[in-house]
Amino acid sequence: MGHYYELHVAGITRQLKKIRISDELTIASFVMLGDTELIERTGEELFRRLPEGIEMLVCPEAKGIPLTHVIASKLGIDYVIIRKSVKGYMEEPLVQKVQSITTREPQIIVLDGLDAEKLKGKKVCIIDDVVSTGGSLKAVEDLLEKADCNVIAKAAVLLEEGGYCGEDLIYLEKLPVFRNSE
Repeated sequence: MGHYYELHVAGITRQLKKIRISDELTIASFVMLGDTELIERTGEELFRRLPEGIEMLVCPEAKGIPLTHVIASKLGIDYVIIRKSVKGYMEEPLVQKVQSITTREPQIIVLDGLDAEKLKGKKVCIIDDVVSTGGSLKAVEDLLEKADCNVIAKAAVLLEEGGYCGEDLIYLEKLPVFRNSE
């Protein structure tokens, strides 16, 4: 198995370093942060595929934030960031447990109560960089249910072959996972 995976997405190519995350599994590490061309091109492509009627975007921190900003700007709407911890400035935060493929321990995700008020009754689209098992996406959906908004779309640059079927996800490309041989 080579040390890199060649990704082709939105008309550009990137070499993704393969990272062993467990004894059984290696992934191609996709990090958008700091790659302006990749963020702009994938944001434009996802924007074109989104349904009409979206009133707010929601994004879990952190790697999808610049992507979400690009899409929100094109839609002319605002967005809310789901945080990974309770912050001192938050009022009546909503909290949800989550287990991600890239983290060893369960984590929490947090929606500030003030942001929950902004989302209430709105038609929302969740934006992320990569969806793998769908665990994080499900946790965000559960959190948004508490905020009483309507998730009408879910979008990501990549659907990693980590177990999530992706039938209800708008995505640009699939990203393989690699099983480590004994």
